[in-house]
Amino acid sequence: MQTLTLSNILHQHFPDALHFSLLTSSKTHQETQQLHAFSLKTGVFSHPSLSSRLLSLYADPNINNLRYARSVFDRIQHPSLVLWNIILKCYIQNQQSHEAISLFVLLLGHFPPDEFTFPCVIKACAKLTALKEGKQIHGLVLKLGFGLDKFVQASLVNLYSKCGEIGSGYTVFDQMDEKDLVSWNSLLDGYARCGEVKAAMKVFDEMPEKDCFSWTVLIDGLAKCGEVETAKKIFENMPNRNLVSWNTMINGYMKAGDTNSACKLFDQMPTRNLITWNSMIGGFKLNLRFLEALEMFERMLEEEFRPTHATLVSVISAVSGLASLGTGRLIHSYIVKNGIELDGVVGTVLIEMYSKCGGIDSAVTVFRAISHKKLGHWTAIIVGLSIHGMADHALKLFLEMRRIGVKPNAITFVGVLNACSHVGLINDGRKYFNMMINEYGIKPAIEHYGCLVDILCRAGCLEEAKDIIEEMPMRPNKVIWMTLLSGARNHRNTKIGEYAAQHLIELAPETTGGYVVLSNMYAVAGEWEKVSEVREMMKKRGLRKDPGCSSIEHKGVVHNFIVGDKSHPQTKEIYSKLAEMREKLKLAGHVPDTSQVLLYIEEEEEKEAELENHSERLAIAFGLINTEAGCPIRIMKNLRVCSDCHSVTKLLSKIYRREIIVRDNSRFHHFKDGLCSCKDFW
Repeated sequence: MQTLTLSNILHQHFPDALHFSLLTSSKTHQETQQLHAFSLKTGVFSHPSLSSRLLSLYADPNINNLRYARSVFDRIQHPSLVLWNIILKCYIQNQQSHEAISLFVLLLGHFPPDEFTFPCVIKACAKLTALKEGKQIHGLVLKLGFGLDKFVQASLVNLYSKCGEIGSGYTVFDQMDEKDLVSWNSLLDGYARCGEVKAAMKVFDEMPEKDCFSWTVLIDGLAKCGEVETAKKIFENMPNRNLVSWNTMINGYMKAGDTNSACKLFDQMPTRNLITWNSMIGGFKLNLRFLEALEMFERMLEEEFRPTHATLVSVISAVSGLASLGTGRLIHSYIVKNGIELDGVVGTVLIEMYSKCGGIDSAVTVFRAISHKKLGHWTAIIVGLSIHGMADHALKLFLEMRRIGVKPNAITFVGVLNACSHVGLINDGRKYFNMMINEYGIKPAIEHYGCLVDILCRAGCLEEAKDIIEEMPMRPNKVIWMTLLSGARNHRNTKIGEYAAQHLIELAPETTGGYVVLSNMYAVAGEWEKVSEVREMMKKRGLRKDPGCSSIEHKGVVHNFIVGDKSHPQTKEIYSKLAEMREKLKLAGHVPDTSQVLLYIEEEEEKEAELENHSERLAIAFGLINTEAGCPIRIMKNLRVCSDCHSVTKLLSKIYRREIIVRDNSRFHHFKDGLCSCKDFW
């Protein structure tokens, strides 16, 4: 009687050599699919050897098609433990560790795991830093007698190192009879991750052999702990520097704030990859060197590297830092032309960029264009609308977000509370603050208390704001004391202003803005002796008031102006336009508010002249001269807009029929037709 083997079956169904050879020679995805199709067409798929071969081929790293592998696995009636191990490994290769652990749980209902199963599932736990699950699997390892298997031990050392439990990692490592290079590297990596530099150095010195990974891990660990000079010495002593080690050293310099050394190293590199460029761009952004980040991005494109999502996130964030709307639109155009999806973090930072650059309409357009909106997108647009004073729109979106079941987080509520603050919605502010606690179980952070205090101060409820500050479960920071002081200045409450200033100066005596606001408050009250005392105090402490500086972008160039600036090439035209503006303002009935002019000037005309030279007025004059009629004028200012400039800009928006958007150090003001988006809750 003839034995029915797979070879016999295949010869019967695939008599020609081509089809028969597929079983043993299939290596490519196409060949494997051909074998798969023939097996289904002829009904021989169910033969264990053939289905196992198909699963192995699809799971092979050279093909690595998880979808097809799982499809084959699900059609096998009684998969062996070997096949379970193959599909588990395929899930981990495809970065689906959650699913791998779920599959492992199913496996337990069919077979006890073996020495091949455990390293796979422990690796999945390590990738997820799932320490609790990893410890449970470690217990099963010991129960089933695989505790001394060198591959299982190595995977456990890696797990504990990745999860920050280096003590447990060392215990497993110490029990190993055969300590291979992978295990040594895992232990070294664990100490480096935990910031235990001395222990890492000791392990490094004791290692019987080292590879590039060993050197790189130590360099990275030293750099992250601020030991950049030691990391540099290790790097220089490295026998064979690979690209990873160069990139690691650049990252270390950037995180230490040493951009010059990072640049020198970058220029010395024999080759660069995408990680190199991302490290440089992200490093410049981290160190607030936004212009250099954009210049590096241009160089990267010139060398024909295609940016990743990580690259674009850094670049867009750099644009936000520069508040360069024109550059931001160019980046957005690049994203659209290259078909880059906005469903993830890129969409979030793009919304934030437009919001911070004064293009809130574009931010809303981007938000609406995102098909699968996540919490980050909702939060970004709500925060953006709130800083632009568009409370109604922000709160409407917040309600829509809740209606469709998206759960807000702590940052979302910062945006919601800011929206209430910027237009004086005191009752809504209280309501949303309580909603955050009672409905969503979010414990208020200092930022939330800061928003609530701001709401109360803008509305003139200074005593209630003071009570909130005194009852807060955490120590108030300088922002909160500054908020109370500014509120007292605006509502002319000298007593509470002095109370806030005292606490602010005790907490942060270097905060120049506190002295300036206190001086303003005394100036409004006409208490010039106290103004002099505050200024003398500043002088003794070596503090100087930051000069007002406003910037405006025109044709890709940012033009900066300071108070009374006469350095600009168009100075003559600008001051001529200022004179024109002054006459038009007089005809419109504007009366300058000179009460907060800090200089003790007796003549009213001199006080008015002081106000007329404020930096934002110079920027507005430049904008009126150089931009087309009807185009919005966008200005960024480093200090808060004073009350007189606020009134003047409202009138100018009506006189010249221009939308004027001013971003000061507090928020955005949209001036149009004689009104401001802040509704004078500025």
